[in-house]
Amino acid sequence: MVQAKKISLYVLVVFVLYTIITSPERAADLVQVGFEGISSAAQGVGDFMTAIIN
Repeated sequence: MVQAKKISLYVLVVFVLYTIITSPERAADLVQVGFEGISSAAQGVGDFMTAIIN
């Protein structure tokens, strides 16, 4: 099981590096989408906590 996790991590790293090298614009777009998703999730949690307090 540990070996499978290591292999999957290496495959993921190689894929990310390949994506960045071959298409930096697309990689930047994906990072931006990821950060927007995290920001939206954090805002949703904040809105939920505010609603609970009120």
